[in-house]
Amino acid sequence: MLEELQQELPQADVLVVDDGSIDRTAAVARESGAHVISFGANRGLPAGIAAGYGYAMEHEYAYCGRVDADGQHPAGELGRLLERVRAGGCDVAVGSRFASGDGFESYRYKPSGARRFGTALLRRAMRIALRRPFLDATSGMYAVNAAALPLLARPYTSEAPEVQGLLRLQQAGLRVDEVPVDMRPRASGESKLRGKKAVLVVVTIIGTLVAFDRWRQRG
Repeated sequence: MLEELQQELPQADVLVVDDGSIDRTAAVARESGAHVISFGANRGLPAGIAAGYGYAMEHEYAYCGRVDADGQHPAGELGRLLERVRAGGCDVAVGSRFASGDGFESYRYKPSGARRFGTALLRRAMRIALRRPFLDATSGMYAVNAAALPLLARPYTSEAPEVQGLLRLQQAGLRVDEVPVDMRPRASGESKLRGKKAVLVVVTIIGTLVAFDRWRQRG
């Protein structure tokens, strides 16, 4: 992933958030010229995301991109998202596996049956909360400008930080574009969102979205 980022985005500074790994993640990243934030123990995805955006905000970057380290997110696709944000078309561009158009076919990404069920529930809840369709609310491929950094750097209280981040961006009135991209199967490892935990996370997310919508109606 680091080699691909260097090839596709040679002018970009690269930060690796090392979530308490017990292998040579931090050393390999530094040897490749990346900046590194290392947690002393595993703190989970929400803390890692907040730390990454917090670093970009602290160092006053005008633009920031995010990709997962498991090989799913092509660096070239991130480059397209960054170009969209830098051109002023939006404040945040989210790479979507499920959006179509611009030469990207529908149904090019086919999740498992359990994931399809959870995705369908999440889409309905997101439509209510955001008052517009959003097809890939758990995507981890982002390009953002400086206006979005303070919102995305705040600590997360949900097991689905991407969803919570979208709610913050919508509430702040920032423009978020869902952009079709191609993603690859993960190169290694397994998703933590499997079986009962995946169902529990979806239920928790939907509860958060419903609560957010009720709070907004009272306001």
